[in-house]
Amino acid sequence: MFKGILIEKDEQGYRSSVQDINERVLPEGDVTISVAYSTLNYKDALAITGKGPVVRSFPMIPGIDLVGTVEQSDNDKFKVGDSVLLNGYGVGEVHCGGLAEKARLKSEWLIPLPKAFSPRQAMSIGTAGYTAMLCVIALEKNGITPESGEILVTGANGGVGSFAISILSKLGYTVIASTGRVDQAEYLKKLGATDVIDRAALTEKGRPLAKERWAAAIDSAGSHTLANICASLKYGGVVAACGLAQGMDLPATVMPFILRGVTLAGVDSVMRPTADRVEAWQRLADILDVAVFDDIANEIALDDAITTAEQLISGKVRGRVVVKISK
Repeated sequence: MFKGILIEKDEQGYRSSVQDINERVLPEGDVTISVAYSTLNYKDALAITGKGPVVRSFPMIPGIDLVGTVEQSDNDKFKVGDSVLLNGYGVGEVHCGGLAEKARLKSEWLIPLPKAFSPRQAMSIGTAGYTAMLCVIALEKNGITPESGEILVTGANGGVGSFAISILSKLGYTVIASTGRVDQAEYLKKLGATDVIDRAALTEKGRPLAKERWAAAIDSAGSHTLANICASLKYGGVVAACGLAQGMDLPATVMPFILRGVTLAGVDSVMRPTADRVEAWQRLADILDVAVFDDIANEIALDDAITTAEQLISGKVRGRVVVKISK
């Protein structure tokens, strides 16, 4: 038996609870991990609260991120005692995840914990920081440099947004943060934002083609926000789209693409190839100042994760939530 969050769905309804879980719940995998830390992402909060159709197999242990120590391995790539890291691959959705003391996973999903980070620091970054780094890499590969102009970051107070601002500013970019919580402007400027704008300027239906402003953007909102970003990109601009906090629709026209040559670069973090994961984490190790973790991440106990999930859904959580699993 081991402690964790278990999501169940039956004739009694949908429910999440912290309980002692029988190891038989764990699915097949060639590596068993003693989990040290996990995280609480927006997707985890949707799963725990049942506010979104995230979980597709029951019972389920949520948690799309984890870091821990190999307890048992049937694969030569990892040995007992190795520190390993996981992001995505459907964990917490179709395969039991990291919000429990134990996890059993496929070895091809794991990468070694970068030596630059402690387990807690790695989870302070988690899927959010890793996704932000993938977005920055997408901008770079499409020719965006610090000299290109202003970079817009939406959802700035969230995990992806917070890390995107920090990474971009460290690389010398001029970053404009968009948020629904403009009272948090001081926090965003401390991370490296040059200016902060109210997200309301982007969330309503806009013109098919607006005045050129942004050289590029990292967007976690989707819907009208993404459409308005595309409409206001400079000629040759790029937007890395990685989320749908406002909605999964895209009420846009082709005009920005065919008249200004803009690029819409979709960024997936869940099924990313191992080489891309290793590259992103190495870049994070090279760029991030460890002091940023104190500004972005807050640590909670596993027992507090369900309550915090409700707060996250309500937009009351800033930055990253690290969940301490092992005592």
